[in-house]
Amino acid sequence: MPNNTQPDWDQIAAKFDLWLPHLAPVSETLLDALNAHAGQHIIDLASGTGEPALTLAQRLDDAADIVGVDAAPGMVRAAQAKARAGGLRGIQFLCMPAERLDFPTASFDRAMCRFGIMLLEDPELGLREMHRVVKPGGRYALAVWGRPESMTTLQWAQRAFEDRLPPDLHPPLAIATSLGDPQTLAALLRKAGYQNFDIQTHRFDYQFDSYAQYWDLLAASEILKTQLDALPEHEHRAVRDEVAGYAADFVRNGRLVIPHEYLLASGNK
Repeated sequence: MPNNTQPDWDQIAAKFDLWLPHLAPVSETLLDALNAHAGQHIIDLASGTGEPALTLAQRLDDAADIVGVDAAPGMVRAAQAKARAGGLRGIQFLCMPAERLDFPTASFDRAMCRFGIMLLEDPELGLREMHRVVKPGGRYALAVWGRPESMTTLQWAQRAFEDRLPPDLHPPLAIATSLGDPQTLAALLRKAGYQNFDIQTHRFDYQFDSYAQYWDLLAASEILKTQLDALPEHEHRAVRDEVAGYAADFVRNGRLVIPHEYLLASGNK
């Protein structure tokens, strides 16, 4: 892993699915940009527990021909189990780092990645591999988190922990948003060999009935387990209350509505 303040993706694989309903708008926009069709060979890099590959497989049904790859064995096992439970054919999940794809050059019609590129050990190499395996004329789409100031929930966590923990244990805000500037992302794409692409900024909201519902999800998913485990248990309530203060500014009509931004890059090879 590129930084020890990231969650242990292998360990929290099953729990990460708690976030999937909240990330669904991103998947929808990404799949629209990918414009995949029946009969095409498709790869999903850093697929995690299987999204958006599983959603696409459901849409294509028996015409699906999809491979999802992820470096965390726990994530791959979770994705495989969901594919079996859903009776999905034409989709498989493999344990494989995005930086070292074991596929021939120009072997996929479509390639996608949702919120994975910036977390790779080597984002440039991952993008190069993504570009390598796409056929000439093939299409790709990838989403990365936006600028630090637009990643609201991780900003809250950063503020809550910055005076409680040493810098090497702070939440991974810098890593998560490292490609959030459109010019930075564009420069890396060009460096990795991409020539024809479009980058757009999109907003979506996490929505909860209450702050308690949001905090319960945060705790259950263990996204901040590294940080909370580094604090005495009696300080956990103080962190919760501090974040509640930040969240109070985002209550709309009795609901907690938390805005986030991401960049969507798409194009043809």
